[in-house]
Amino acid sequence: MSELNQSNDDALIFMDEQSVEALNAQVAKASWRIMIIDDDPDVHSATMFALGNLEIQNRTLTFLHAYSANEAREILAREPDIAVILLDVVMEQEDAGLNLVNFVRKDLGMIDVRIILRTGQPGYAPEIDAIRDYDINDYKTKSELTRTKLYTTVTSAIRSYEQICSISANQRGLEFIVNASTELMSQKGLQNFSSGVLQQISVLLGRKVEGFVCNQIDEGKLASVISDLFVIATSSQFAYLSQKTADKIEDCSIQNLIQTSIDLRRNLYEQNFIVLHFENGTHKNLTVLLQTNIEVSELDKRLLEVFCSNISVGLNNVMLTSRLHQYAYFDPLTGLANRLKLLQTLAETLQSPLKDSSVLSLIDIDHFAETNDALGHQFGDALLCSVAKRLLDHFGTCCHLARVGGDTFALLGDQDQVTPQKIFTVFQHAFEVDHQEVQLSSTIGLIKLSGYDGGGSDALKDTNIALKRAKAHQRASHSYFTVDMGVEIRERVRMMHALRAAFENERLFVVYQPQIDMRTQTPVGAEALLRWKNENGQFVPPDQFIPIAEYSGLIVDIGEWVLRSACFELVHLHNLGFTEFKMAVNVSQAQFSHPQFLQSLEAALTDTRAPASCLELEITESMAMNDPEMLIKTLHNIKQLGVQISIDDFGTGFSSLSHLQKLNVDKLKIDRAFVNEINDKSGEGSIAKMIVQLSQSLNIKVIAEGVETKLQADTLMGFGCHLAQGYLYARPKTQLDLRAWLAQDPEQWKVM
Repeated sequence: MSELNQSNDDALIFMDEQSVEALNAQVAKASWRIMIIDDDPDVHSATMFALGNLEIQNRTLTFLHAYSANEAREILAREPDIAVILLDVVMEQEDAGLNLVNFVRKDLGMIDVRIILRTGQPGYAPEIDAIRDYDINDYKTKSELTRTKLYTTVTSAIRSYEQICSISANQRGLEFIVNASTELMSQKGLQNFSSGVLQQISVLLGRKVEGFVCNQIDEGKLASVISDLFVIATSSQFAYLSQKTADKIEDCSIQNLIQTSIDLRRNLYEQNFIVLHFENGTHKNLTVLLQTNIEVSELDKRLLEVFCSNISVGLNNVMLTSRLHQYAYFDPLTGLANRLKLLQTLAETLQSPLKDSSVLSLIDIDHFAETNDALGHQFGDALLCSVAKRLLDHFGTCCHLARVGGDTFALLGDQDQVTPQKIFTVFQHAFEVDHQEVQLSSTIGLIKLSGYDGGGSDALKDTNIALKRAKAHQRASHSYFTVDMGVEIRERVRMMHALRAAFENERLFVVYQPQIDMRTQTPVGAEALLRWKNENGQFVPPDQFIPIAEYSGLIVDIGEWVLRSACFELVHLHNLGFTEFKMAVNVSQAQFSHPQFLQSLEAALTDTRAPASCLELEITESMAMNDPEMLIKTLHNIKQLGVQISIDDFGTGFSSLSHLQKLNVDKLKIDRAFVNEINDKSGEGSIAKMIVQLSQSLNIKVIAEGVETKLQADTLMGFGCHLAQGYLYARPKTQLDLRAWLAQDPEQWKVM
């Protein structure tokens, strides 16, 4: 004891002696906890006597006592938040103190507590070795520790402990904030995110916190008054506010605090309440009210500020995710589910007992494009919204409704509700848009899901097949999907893929059918015809694959290839000496109306050096009548190149003679159907005769196709038609066969 108080330089005034119990009774609640571990009771008394009534860092001291290493182990294992340990090196054993240091650091993991070794026998533990080998913070002999020096040593240790605790708390708080932010960002929806914010703040502050979260009602502008805020998440104490505006808060002081936070756009910290203001770049703000019942520490405030900054980023992500979800699953115009959401719902229905009684329908508004073009897209959008609203009014509570295309809606529900009759009822009355009444009708495709084996995507495709069948039959009608429809459309798709593969793998080829002057029975030209031999060596009829090529758009590329092939062959035949030989090439409507057609035609002529005057393009009569003004302009440009024009299948397209005159074509081709009328049993081919007479009056050449008998040839010549092609004279030939045929004796061409 005398060792502790022997210095004459001690400047501290000793307190009156009193018991340890009396001292502890006077200690404030928030005090530093000092543990004295020494087998000498006098050391405990002297330390208490020296430090008992002092304050360090504005906090009093509380003492724990252990008189052996084993007793110290038991106390340390159950007592938290010890700031400083004053530890005797030598107790029961010479190394008891140093072993206890290892126990504190390694076994208990108490890395914050400051350990001061004291020894009255310094020879047992050399100072340098102890500091080097053990995690201790100071090492003193008991003879050094006068009251002033003891106070200085403990004060230094407490300051060090306080700094370490602050750093650790900051680190733990920041780690928590990072983890909390990650967890909150995984939340789906603003309400789940807001509930998570309340939970995470409670964990951050280390105690249960009551409160609520509200967001602004109008997303378009920042909230300015408390009534602009809508409560979306609450703790139990504030549950009465759920789904209400924040001005319904019963405590006026809380209302005033929130209003102040709105005005200042920042966090507020009061003695019992905290208001946190989360703001992000999208002006989607959250306000959080917390009832803490105590004043939070500066460290907690700093952590809350960091938390708010991180959560604002999380709020951005949640709002972005919500918007992406909205865009991904809902139609922005009508607010209805979109195709993706419908497919999700459809897949769930097909996997549930509802499948047996459900029907899917597609509702297409008739002639909507014309209405849209005539009255404007803004009017058209308003009309679609009006249709969506009426469909919702009729089916919204019992069915799933979606917009799956421009003017196509889908309806999924019970077979008693989703019927053509009930859907048609929606369109019985006119729709009023912008003070105008618009009467609409719809065409419907339906599929019964009972017994259906396909998935959601297949069901939607098959319903679309039924819709197309209904539209092809008659507008304002309906059609249920059948297996036969599916087989037909799938065969078309299969052929489309096979045709594309055949074109890419060069299994398509061109043949040439000679065209004959029947008066001399000599060839004057040929028509280039496309042929397809599949992998099995079988020919696919042109009337099967040409419509598929036109439907798929592949005809544009195929047509250009045929044109170039025919031009190359024309040049080759001219080089062989057949300088007057002409080449006719069919041009489809898709190819002809392509914006690059003229450029591709000019390029083909330039690249092949084919004489334009010997090239003849055949267009169908229906093309000629489809858009006469556009056709007249295009044909004029073609004629400028020197290329001739022929109208194929003439007589089948209900031509307008006035348009025919304007087209300035060079030739009419009589369709084989009218040539076939010339036979022994029927009439004499009156339509063919009329076409010949028309061509003569318009000073246009005429050629007949499909001439197979001498009677047909003689009759046509009697009408005044001198050009023909058909099996009577020659079948379509490959390049080599055509060249050999032309090179033969002219007498071989003649029909006996």
